Amino acid sequence: QVQLVESGGGLVQAGGSLRLSCAASGRSFSTYALGWFRQAPGEEREFVAAIAWNSASAEYADSVKGRFTISRDNAKNTLYLQMNRLKPEDTAVYYCAAALILSVTDLGYDYWGQGTQVTVSS
Repeated sequence: QVQLVESGGGLVQAGGSLRLSCAASGRSFSTYALGWFRQAPGEEREFVAAIAWNSASAEYADSVKGRFTISRDNAKNTLYLQMNRLKPEDTAVYYCAAALILSVTDLGYDYWGQGTQVTVSS
């Protein structure tokens, strides 16, 4: 079992930055691949970024590539998402999730946090 709690969301102007964190508890955190997903009102949940258990590889959605950076600190049991040059279309609830294998689809993830709201004003 892995418990995930996101933080760091908020209101920011377009062009600004935010850093999301996802604190994990439970066994074997460092063996899980981790991902970020987001869901805007009226939209389906979509993949944002994912990182392997050892940070050796990462994947990004085309919409965030070059602006967002995913990272993890296994010693602190924490996942991060650095979001730069934010756009109004980045507004959504952001979720972190854990999977046994790195995946870009939500079907591959077994554990989910409760989400944190990110709002980007124009």
